[in-house]
Amino acid sequence: MKTHRLAAVLGAVLLAGAAHGADWNGPQEPFALYGNTYYVGTAGISAVLITSKAGHILIDGATPEAAQPIARHIRQLGLRVEDVRYILSSHEHGDHAGGIAALQKMSGATVLASPAAEKVLRTGLPDKGDPQYKNLDPMTPVAKTRAVRDGEVIKLGAIAVTAHLTPGHTRGGASWTWRAMENGKTVDIVYADSLNAVSSDGVSFSRNPGYPAARTDLERSMVTVAGFKCDVLVSAHPEFSGLWERKAKQASMGNAAFIDPDACRKYVAAARERLAKKIADES
Repeated sequence: MKTHRLAAVLGAVLLAGAAHGADWNGPQEPFALYGNTYYVGTAGISAVLITSKAGHILIDGATPEAAQPIARHIRQLGLRVEDVRYILSSHEHGDHAGGIAALQKMSGATVLASPAAEKVLRTGLPDKGDPQYKNLDPMTPVAKTRAVRDGEVIKLGAIAVTAHLTPGHTRGGASWTWRAMENGKTVDIVYADSLNAVSSDGVSFSRNPGYPAARTDLERSMVTVAGFKCDVLVSAHPEFSGLWERKAKQASMGNAAFIDPDACRKYVAAARERLAKKIADES
């Protein structure tokens, strides 16, 4: 299947030693990140739940196979999937958005994405200009979608999540930021989209006629992410932001283990190295 080839393509750029990243659908119990924010994804693909008395916001739906585990994780937290009011998308690939259709059907939520990603989610058809198009399967079309503007704030009860368009990995990439409080301390949380320069075999990332602005967009998105107020970072692939190393310290440090004010800058620095290698390989 194309999804396996997509995993192989992305696997080529996974950080060395990232054992959790080996299996996108690997089991992972849900856990608190900070305040009203929880990790509900799998071992290999992130999904984050932000909770409030007015309802909840879910970011990403991982693979089609992960939809049921994500729903189960929400219930394990003592919450109802039916109370998810919004599902936010990072980008329009099946490993992050493939489970959204099923989760939307379970919850009735409105699905929010960048304009380019919203079209793919609504139709289920991959973007032909995507650098990884040859490796992409169609997805189940998603009901009740809406495109968001760069800088738009999504409000639900006490939650306020800001959309930041961060294209490059795909044309429809988006990152999301919000604040959470715990024990009187407020932190800035970032859900960062993929910043990887990845293309299918035989396709140039930097000279792809279907998406000629990919490199420029990615470089601009790196500047955006590096500039975020960023105390707690979760990336779309958790191992890229060192989530599991921080999780290992949670037992002794509590949720403070996830705080690293330099996390976004580190994330971007590693992405810049991968982009430089990709460009060099294509020269």
